[in-house]
Amino acid sequence: METVAVDNKIKQVVSNIRNLPTPPMVFHQIQKVISDPNVSAAQIASILAEDPAISVKVLKLTNSAFYGLAREVDSVKHAVVVVGVEAIKNLVLSASVLDMFKSDTVDQEFQESYWRHSLATGFCCRFLAKKLQAHGMMNTDSAFSSGLLHDIGKIVIACFLSDEYARLQEARAEDTESQDIELEDRVLGFNHAQIGAFLAVQWKLPNRLAESIDYHHQPRLGTEDDPISYVVNIGDFVAKRTFYDKDRAHLIGALDPEVMAYMQITEADLDEYSDILREEYVKAETFMQMAGLGK
Repeated sequence: METVAVDNKIKQVVSNIRNLPTPPMVFHQIQKVISDPNVSAAQIASILAEDPAISVKVLKLTNSAFYGLAREVDSVKHAVVVVGVEAIKNLVLSASVLDMFKSDTVDQEFQESYWRHSLATGFCCRFLAKKLQAHGMMNTDSAFSSGLLHDIGKIVIACFLSDEYARLQEARAEDTESQDIELEDRVLGFNHAQIGAFLAVQWKLPNRLAESIDYHHQPRLGTEDDPISYVVNIGDFVAKRTFYDKDRAHLIGALDPEVMAYMQITEADLDEYSDILREEYVKAETFMQMAGLGK
């Protein structure tokens, strides 16, 4: 199918979704002021104060094992000072997304599996952003958000496109070998990466975040010299390799040798990343609670 035709189909599918959630106003307000070098912690705190529920979640996450701070942060203003404006923006986005996609009509097992993998990918992208900074400075909190949201199209299909989701379930029952993205392209004529990227644009998220979602299966199609799509591609692979059980092992796929060469990583590095991810993932408890799931 031609790219324009796919884009039009996705636009039509998403525009027909009723009650599709959007990030809260405070996220967009913070995103507007974040480019101002003179913005103060007090200004950011006053924006967050307009949404008490999000403020509580940001404080919870700031005080969680995710940051491992030595002292408890007792106010949003203090949180901004301690972890920075970019981190707060990404925490608002993460907390919002965890809250937005909950459905009583989608089986709990799928939702739990989905969030576990998304969080594992986010954690992996976060430490990869530190490790692979030789490829250019990359904000670790932005990398986490990119990893957390990389499969957001899957939860959109599951929660809001019930007919399409049912068709995928039927196809999966007959075809246990194909990768999800291959199955989606064949059955629906579009895939979760395209849906997720379109949604990110609709939400006015940063362009590189939308691009990392769009190209997380094909990072070489992303913007030249921007490694974020490569980081998410590797994070996704490592999360699957680390946590998929034997029933899903055949769905792990393989990492593109050209991706490994571009990022200068080896098989030994991938083993090390899996070890680190197992240690990092214990910090996921607060996120899982926000998604309404057990650890």
